[in-house]
Amino acid sequence: MPHESALSIRNVVITSYPGAGKTTLCEALAFSTGVIPTMGTIPQGNTIGDFEPEEVHRHHSISSAICQFEWQGTKINIIDTPGMSDYAFEIQSALRAVDGVVLVVGASTGLRSEIERVWDLIQEHEIPCLLFINELDKERADYRAILAECEKTLGFTGVPITIPVGEGAMPTGVIDLISRNVITSFSDTTKIQQTEISAEHQPMANEFRRRAMEQVAETNDQLVEKYLSQGEISDEDLRDGLTIGTLERKLVPVLCGSAIRNIGTTTLLNAIQRFLPSPSDRSSLHPNVGQQPQTHDEGQRKSDPHDPFSAFVFKTTIDPFMGRLSFVRVLSGTLHADSGFYNASRQTKEKGGHLFFSIGKKHHQVPQVSAGDIVAIGKLKDTQTGDTICDERHSIIFPGLKISRPVMSYALEVKSKNEIDKVSLGLHKLVEEDPSLEFLRNEETKEMLLSGVGQNHIDATLDKLRRKYGVEVDLHMPKVPYKETIHRMAQAQGKYKKQTGGHGQYGDCWLQIEPLPRGAGFEFHNKIVGGVIPRNFIPAVEKGVIEALQHGIIAGFPIVDICVAVYDGSHHPVDSSELAFKVAGSMALKHALEAAQSTLLEPIMSVDVLVPDDLVGAVIGDLNSRRGRIQGMATKGHNQIVKAFVPLAEMLKYAPSLTSMTAGKGSYVMEFSGYEEVPKDCLTRIVEEHKKEKEAVSSH
Repeated sequence: MPHESALSIRNVVITSYPGAGKTTLCEALAFSTGVIPTMGTIPQGNTIGDFEPEEVHRHHSISSAICQFEWQGTKINIIDTPGMSDYAFEIQSALRAVDGVVLVVGASTGLRSEIERVWDLIQEHEIPCLLFINELDKERADYRAILAECEKTLGFTGVPITIPVGEGAMPTGVIDLISRNVITSFSDTTKIQQTEISAEHQPMANEFRRRAMEQVAETNDQLVEKYLSQGEISDEDLRDGLTIGTLERKLVPVLCGSAIRNIGTTTLLNAIQRFLPSPSDRSSLHPNVGQQPQTHDEGQRKSDPHDPFSAFVFKTTIDPFMGRLSFVRVLSGTLHADSGFYNASRQTKEKGGHLFFSIGKKHHQVPQVSAGDIVAIGKLKDTQTGDTICDERHSIIFPGLKISRPVMSYALEVKSKNEIDKVSLGLHKLVEEDPSLEFLRNEETKEMLLSGVGQNHIDATLDKLRRKYGVEVDLHMPKVPYKETIHRMAQAQGKYKKQTGGHGQYGDCWLQIEPLPRGAGFEFHNKIVGGVIPRNFIPAVEKGVIEALQHGIIAGFPIVDICVAVYDGSHHPVDSSELAFKVAGSMALKHALEAAQSTLLEPIMSVDVLVPDDLVGAVIGDLNSRRGRIQGMATKGHNQIVKAFVPLAEMLKYAPSLTSMTAGKGSYVMEFSGYEEVPKDCLTRIVEEHKKEKEAVSSH
């Protein structure tokens, strides 16, 4: 598909909430352009967008899919994104690759809470948008009502440019309010019929066209004058005014139809071509701004094939047949197949690879790609999602992707120890494909932890792990990494004396321990005078102390925020050894801990909960019941952010609770804040639980 200019390209995300019909709409668009011979369906599991077995099984998207086709001389790159909030990263990364959005709503299902989050992301990226009202073939579908609900909930000015001919079970087509024709299409052919508007539908068409003219005129002083003096504006003025109003994000053109019946899809394709910006249009308003890696000076790249090459990696897949594919948006210049380039984010050279255009899981090779286009590059070695690749002589780094930290964690139990490496390798590859996952080994609890955005996210990841890498794991709640510390100063002796015939073992030391401020860690001081313990044995005492600090006396958790000083002792000229003083140091610490009033510390998380205004009270009450301390509130759109400090132990099962409490409208992020003392009423319970755990492990 050779294209001389970024003007003849449209990069578009199709997005919404789950069940609005995004993937089916993508299917209908591909069918209408002749890319596929027949339309697949979600129940049959044969759509171009949902091709992963996990998507076919679940009947919903879990990763974005790219579909590239031509329509009347314009190349259209569609990215079909998942609707579930578990996969918000897929939407965020796709929005970095496009210049326009088609927001889909289901007329029969109405708006769902996820749409506000999606709309917030679109506004954050300042991307022009079309609205497509789908499902007009369903009962209870009401075009006027759903349009009014969208405008009220999302706060935009919607300009209808198509309205349905007949609603309910049997719509037959749409009325194009600009060309003033009825467009009838069919689910089994790409042919369309254009006819005049019947007398029955003329009043509704006149009403909505007048509304469109008024809304477009209001954005432009010259058009207002024309409209007031002539009572209307021309078709050309209406198109031009709507194009500018959309680009400036003052207006949202509204189209409608039924994706499953292929109604309204050709008018949507025309609207994408006419009203959404080309890469050149978009970069004129929002230049591609980055930094020069060495000097950190600001730099810009035009959407021009003759500018130095630069591109942004917005998606990575590891395909069993194709290997690693890096999907990039080319921001400037031209890239040729198998030509090398520079990864400015990682400061490494890449050899380059084959270039592919994609239709779902099918890819075909192309010799080159130019500014404004989207392409997959095969088998890059070091490049990851979020990286900038460019011409090394004109290097630039564009801002990376903001990745919210996952909030739901599970400990993984491998069914066979022989499979630990396979699990680790598989999950590291899945994290490369989906950076909103996190996989690590907690050095304190010795557990492998998998963290995701929600339960569906975790479950789908484990299904992929099983299918792609042939390993299964069991999940359980992760252990809380408690620590122990002391309340007061104490002193104790540790004396190790052993006679076994020949040389014996002798080590004797006195330690003083005292608490340090929270977060100070561990300090060791040598206060020996007069050589009662030879200097060469002091490191052995410290080593014994450090080993003993790994297992406290309350429940065996590591001891922190403690200062240990060795201040007295004795030695034997023959029997003393490093081993003897190491054991003596360990013994002295344990004796001192018994006198120092040890206590338990727990990790505290800084938590931000995003929740609609009317649910703030319920969320605050719940956080209080979790021993949370509310720190304040902040407003974000129609929502409030509740800020709190909450013990990690109380947050392990918070994700499903918040979903239930807010009907899916709430979300949260949390990060480690510090350690605090466990309240006395919780201490006994934690110690008892830990004791039972140890007994259960030893009985196996």
